[in-house]
Amino acid sequence: MFAADIAGSSGRGDVALRQIRQALSIALRESFTQSGIDWEACLRHDLGDGMRIVAPAGTPETSLVHPLVHELTARLRAHNLLAGAPTRIRLRMALHVGSVQVGSDGTVVGRPLEVLARLLDAEPVRTTLARAPEATTALLVSEHFHEAAVCQGQPGADPAAFRHVEVREMEFAGSAWLHVPLYGVPQATEPAQTTMPGNTGGADRAGEDSGPPARDRTADDMPAGNTKMISKASGHGVIYAVGNGTIRISGRK
Repeated sequence: MFAADIAGSSGRGDVALRQIRQALSIALRESFTQSGIDWEACLRHDLGDGMRIVAPAGTPETSLVHPLVHELTARLRAHNLLAGAPTRIRLRMALHVGSVQVGSDGTVVGRPLEVLARLLDAEPVRTTLARAPEATTALLVSEHFHEAAVCQGQPGADPAAFRHVEVREMEFAGSAWLHVPLYGVPQATEPAQTTMPGNTGGADRAGEDSGPPARDRTADDMPAGNTKMISKASGHGVIYAVGNGTIRISGRK
């Protein structure tokens, strides 16, 4: 199960919101398709400024991290390079795994969806994205998902690129793992103040970035480190880098 929510979407106006919703929808559809996940078979639920997606049964959990998350991040970075400030997109994402019930009308219910919503709204992912203004996306995965998909060490899902955090949101309390694509292991942040109960699709909380950054970080800006780099070039020319390190790319199109 995957969920995404646009950070700082409130206050941009109806025209800008329609444009960023459309851009996100296109990026999601293309990213799922490129990742080998049947978009039409996914059960999708509009969150207003985001989307919740239940992948078809049998979808490999690892594909929801890589290539999906990195495909989506690359597409949003490309969108932001050409977009004006009101229509740039920064995205919080969450991943969880579990059994849900699907009604005859396609309605999905179950406790795992509640956990997914709490992860998407959790303070660690909000705070991390707010304190990394050059980042385009931030991902929080449940302990269960981390064990099933990340700990296997598949290419593109390097366990060293995830940091353990504790989450307390409304009735949910548990462990989760935080990842900022292209940034490797997120640095620990100062303890946040207690979060009041709220709803996933509501107004942005105090302390969250009110809008997108002026630009995304380039390869030359990336901090050097010792984390193993995993790179992949897809058929349409997108290049991914997972972990810390310096990448220098030269040449002409």
